[in-house]
Amino acid sequence: MKIERLEAWAVPMSLAEPYAIAYERVEETANVFLRLVTERFVGLGCAAPDRPVTGETVTTVQKALSEIAEPVLRGADAMRWGALLEELRAPLKRQPAARAAIDMALLDLLGKACDRPVWQLLGGFRDRIETSVTIGILPEAETVEAAKARVDAGFRCLKLKGGADVESDIARVLRVREAVGEAAEIRFDANQGYSFEESLRFVAETKKARLELLEQPTAKGESDLLGRVTAEVDIPVMADESLMTLRDAFRLAGRDLVDMVNVKLMKVGGIAEALHVNSVARAARMETMVGCMDESEAAIAAGLAFA
Repeated sequence: MKIERLEAWAVPMSLAEPYAIAYERVEETANVFLRLVTERFVGLGCAAPDRPVTGETVTTVQKALSEIAEPVLRGADAMRWGALLEELRAPLKRQPAARAAIDMALLDLLGKACDRPVWQLLGGFRDRIETSVTIGILPEAETVEAAKARVDAGFRCLKLKGGADVESDIARVLRVREAVGEAAEIRFDANQGYSFEESLRFVAETKKARLELLEQPTAKGESDLLGRVTAEVDIPVMADESLMTLRDAFRLAGRDLVDMVNVKLMKVGGIAEALHVNSVARAARMETMVGCMDESEAAIAAGLAFA
């Protein structure tokens, strides 16, 4: 089944609920959609570039797809998805979201050719997965109202964003626990916003909130600092921005720097690479969370297939 052509286009999207994290406020985003067209089927992929995280933009993704990926993919056998991804690994090394879109489209073609959903081809066995809902940085009262609304809607796991001000973060976490009681687990993501000392203070002063985990408290370039936090606190610590590649997973696992990892297809380059990252995590007995960027339903579906 030969790939006849590649089509890619960007779609700007306004967020129904803008949100703030430690280093930015997001009100709108843009995804790049990809179609790999064969004589029988069309494979759909999606890239969600994020300059602060992956270093990519809509422009760089579109350029990568048209100038690097298309010459390799046009005329190629779509069923040799592993070989095609390997051929594009080096030239798209710094374009993980673009690689993720290609990975998705090739797996979509494989699933359609086999008349099976991708999650089934990957060996998936769950019929349900617990998911968390994220609440961005808001004033204390608004955070509480948002948390109560999410619990009322049926969510049993809340992830609060913070990292801009540790004192405010502590107060918000404690108030949310008071408001929701035992109805939901609470996770906290500092998005690299804390120092070592602030991380320890935050964990110590939120003990009453019984947090499930602390995600990426310190800067992504300071893995030793992240490891020090993990060693000192009594709740699980998760790496997010510190995990961009398979090598990062090996380094975090080999040095026992974290307890958990947040795997996002846009960071690591797609499902195929995410499976390798997950194997490293499993070998090190680190738990894996499947996260996402500001992604469309198409990309979220791929993340769900991996999960």
